[in-house]
Amino acid sequence: MNEKATKLTALAIASLGSFITPFMISSINIALPVIGKEFKTDAVVLSWVATSYLLAAAVSLVPVGKLADIYGRKKIYMLGMGLFTLTSVLSAVATSAPVLITFRIFQGAGSAMVFATGIAILSSVYPVEERGKVLGIAVAAVYIGLSCGPFFGGFITQHLSWRSLFLIIVPFGVLIILLAIFKLKGEWKGAEGQKFDLTGSIIYGTAIFAFTYGVSILPAPLSMVLILTGVVGLFAFVRWELIVASPVFEVNLFATNRTYAFSCLAALVNYSATFAVSFLLSLYLQYIKGLSPQSAGVVLVSTPVMMAIFSPFAGRLSDRIEPRVISSVGMGLTTLGLLMLIALNAGTATVYIVFSLMLLGFGFALFSSPNMNAIMSSVDKRFYGIASASVGTMRLLGQMLSMGIVTLILALYIGRAQITPQSFEMLIKSVRVAFIVFSFFCAGGIFFSLYRGRLRPDNNLAENAIRPFVVGRKNWLFSGHPNGAQASATIFSLIETAKANRLKPYEYFRFLFDKLPYAESEDDYKSLLPQFITPDLLTVS
Repeated sequence: MNEKATKLTALAIASLGSFITPFMISSINIALPVIGKEFKTDAVVLSWVATSYLLAAAVSLVPVGKLADIYGRKKIYMLGMGLFTLTSVLSAVATSAPVLITFRIFQGAGSAMVFATGIAILSSVYPVEERGKVLGIAVAAVYIGLSCGPFFGGFITQHLSWRSLFLIIVPFGVLIILLAIFKLKGEWKGAEGQKFDLTGSIIYGTAIFAFTYGVSILPAPLSMVLILTGVVGLFAFVRWELIVASPVFEVNLFATNRTYAFSCLAALVNYSATFAVSFLLSLYLQYIKGLSPQSAGVVLVSTPVMMAIFSPFAGRLSDRIEPRVISSVGMGLTTLGLLMLIALNAGTATVYIVFSLMLLGFGFALFSSPNMNAIMSSVDKRFYGIASASVGTMRLLGQMLSMGIVTLILALYIGRAQITPQSFEMLIKSVRVAFIVFSFFCAGGIFFSLYRGRLRPDNNLAENAIRPFVVGRKNWLFSGHPNGAQASATIFSLIETAKANRLKPYEYFRFLFDKLPYAESEDDYKSLLPQFITPDLLTVS
């Protein structure tokens, strides 16, 4: 299979995978009130139908990202899609809320395998100059799934049943698996031969689970114990990853790569502030405004439609303009949309809600694609699986935190009782308080988006740094030849860039001259630049 066909097949598979996983999330959100009535469960337990999926995905993302780098990204992708499809069938025949939540846990693990590897495959196949465009398409597929979820989810729930929502994605899952087996030739590994860090994975999973479950049961006495356990567990995980020979997660990336670190933090904040919007408005529109699931879905589709339309445009734009600029503007618009939703009451016009959601969607589109491009373009190709998993982890941790905040607010204002007309006033208060919290989150996220630094080089700092080298008649006025002057400037820039990235110049140049003879592609040469090298690599070499 030629290179062009491989690229198109990878894009098709990644985009289809990016479509069905958010479709499942958003369609289930719109069906939650109906599920709650059938199983006669309260609002807190009902929220776990959504939260369990996110929790399992977050626990799984980091380990499966590493497994993909070791054993092959396509293998893990196919296994994940198979698990996702199988558990969709099982969820459709669930007999109670606990059974449904159990199947959703395994479905979330499958979705983590799909998301962690799909973006990594795209980044492996497409060169840097094309990456923003294709990542924008993949992100657009996510939002198309989110768009179709509320609309078709509401329609299917109203005219068929909520169980049909799980069955409708099964043909998509089968199609993706067949395409991967027969059309996507090749395999992509970035850490072949490394050992899998099982201990680190267990510590990470335990910490994430304890923290998330603790947040969900606030203000119960046990909650603080679990939250503290989670925080301590995360610190233990970081310490372990710093000393283990083959870490499941490259913690040093956060310490040495500011663009990567702050792009991930910006994603965490943004998803924390936005994910629960559809859940809250689904309850508001159906309980307070009296809309049917289908009508509520039509209103909620406003946000993902804007995301789907503008994400490819934002992705292409980030190939030419600094991603942090576009993402920061998007974060600001998202904050404005959340602020508008604070004013919700029983008499709020539907057109006002739609406009707020459209503004929210436009802002998120400008943020997401450029931010993902910044993350994937800031790391070496051997870290693509880890970086892709990091994107997914930040997204899902943010989504869990968002749902955790909502769960806490609902528990404080309504309690563990079913939502009835007597509790409608408290439901409105809960919704408004949640949007106040989310607005503060998103406003703070603008800082992380701006502070990440430039993805593309800024010569001002370099020029200032090499000034002592190049200024002075007796030292550098006469280079002998223009080529000599060019070579000197290149060497001085590399020296100062190495120092800026906490590398010892001598050790870096020794590493560089060892590796240069084996570089063949543009990505190979790019991986040797100082900003993509960590100090531990120099000691190993």
